[in-house]
Amino acid sequence: MPASSLPVATTSPVKLGEQHRPLSAIISDTLRERILSGEFPTGHRLVEGHLSEEMGVSRIPIREALRLLAAEGLLTIEPRRGASVALLSDQMAHDMVEVRATLEGLNAKLAAQRRDDKTVARLQDVLDQGKTAVNDGHTERFVELNAQFHELLATIANNGVLTELMRSLRERTGLLFAPSNMQRARQNWEEHAQILQAVIAGNGELASLLAMQHVHNAAQAYAASRPPAP
Repeated sequence: MPASSLPVATTSPVKLGEQHRPLSAIISDTLRERILSGEFPTGHRLVEGHLSEEMGVSRIPIREALRLLAAEGLLTIEPRRGASVALLSDQMAHDMVEVRATLEGLNAKLAAQRRDDKTVARLQDVLDQGKTAVNDGHTERFVELNAQFHELLATIANNGVLTELMRSLRERTGLLFAPSNMQRARQNWEEHAQILQAVIAGNGELASLLAMQHVHNAAQAYAASRPPAP
């Protein structure tokens, strides 16, 4: 997509000036969602002027938001070029997948050991909603529910340090997985169901294995979707 043609929002623009949170935080949340959903692909430039006009705000909070996302590793900012969605090397992608798979495995194992009926019921509800979203082709809803599933699993695991580490890592690996997420949407939710069943059964070892494989499956889909090297 050319840098000069940002996607046009399909919903009514948010009146950012009426929000109580800092504008830069609201803008960074909005841009983060658009990056992780694949709307802004890897390498896509985010031009301050275009974003300022689209969102109806000055360039100052836009610039602050871009810096926040750069600090998270989602963007790179270069002199005279500005901000663009981060390009990850093969080695960095491999390293992030390796770490995330390990942490997801630990998270699922703890969830199986610390499960309770209330949180398990909430997970089942999110899982059912996700199946509906996939069947109906609702991309934005699917992405939202995918994040909810992982957040709820972390709630059951009940380890604050692990939750914070994984939240940050999921955002960064989202750059890898976003382009192929909808292509493997049904598989995503089948894998979620298997993880949940293992958690409900209290089988920590199986839940860990399935969660790790879930990450590696997503990584393989990413690798298969990449264009061949020149």
